[in-house]
Amino acid sequence: MPVPGRGDSNPYAIWVAEVMLQQTQITTVWPYYKNWMRNYPTISHLAAAEQDQVLKSWEGLGYYSRARNLHRGAKFIMEEFDGVLPVSVNQLLKVPGIGPYTSAAIASLAFEEAVPLIDGNVLRVFARLTRLKSDISLTKTRSDIHAKLTKLIPHKYPGAFNQGMMDLGRAVCSPRNPDCSHCPINHICEARLVGDVEAYPVKPQRQPIPHYHIAIGLIRRNQKLLIQRRPETGLLGGLWEFPGGKIEKGERGEAALLREIKEETGLDVDLAEEIGTINHAYTHFKITLTAWFCDWTRGEAQRFAATENRWVFMDELKDYAFPKANLKILELLPPRQ
Repeated sequence: MPVPGRGDSNPYAIWVAEVMLQQTQITTVWPYYKNWMRNYPTISHLAAAEQDQVLKSWEGLGYYSRARNLHRGAKFIMEEFDGVLPVSVNQLLKVPGIGPYTSAAIASLAFEEAVPLIDGNVLRVFARLTRLKSDISLTKTRSDIHAKLTKLIPHKYPGAFNQGMMDLGRAVCSPRNPDCSHCPINHICEARLVGDVEAYPVKPQRQPIPHYHIAIGLIRRNQKLLIQRRPETGLLGGLWEFPGGKIEKGERGEAALLREIKEETGLDVDLAEEIGTINHAYTHFKITLTAWFCDWTRGEAQRFAATENRWVFMDELKDYAFPKANLKILELLPPRQ
């Protein structure tokens, strides 16, 4: 399957694609990438958009800080670079949200700067080629690999070199069952010659993933529901959600929800019918989320844990960007007649 942004000479398209592709499968990215480029075909279009609109376009893709950084970066480029992406790594690093990987991707793939582009695929290929004993999650290890690849990368067509390394790792030198027989450089691969390819790259042992139980409430008042915007920083920053929080050990879900609503909003509510339960996995933890309808009885919504509160009609929820877990709850609601 082709990779979004690859083979494209448009540096903005490469920027968007590379940000979306980080830790996300190609098949997942394609529809988001096409929709994004249709809605925001240029940096100026992106800079002019409202953040809520940008987050809505990103809804369901995860890692929402990336959408905010793209938006912030576009505004910066309009102000500081007259709407044109810089051509060098050093200049690109001045743009908010563009780090070493993304700057290298834009500079090498769009502007042919001879700088190595190091993603998980490249790390895997290099580790197997050299039977690298160091943990690739360590900063020093990655710096050493960067230094060695900087010496190897050709000054003619460096973008093609980087793309070839990434494609080799993605299509041939896969994490499990690599297709060594069809690898064009298998004759110089030390791990293949020894016969321990899948022992590389060396990584730290995975820790158990925490699992939390969460309760949220869809609070009804005069045919409207209360939604809250999360703080800009932190997980799911800037998204809207329904009030709620973690169920403590030994606590019943209903009691936890009433406690969390009071702590987060200051409202008094009555529990109504249970909506349902869903499971969802984030990168570093998993949740089991149960939702109830609640009926407002007293008080005005406070912003103890949110940056903004809004009472909206059910039909208006589609206009707001929600975390995937909240969207799963909304899918449980019966269709409105």
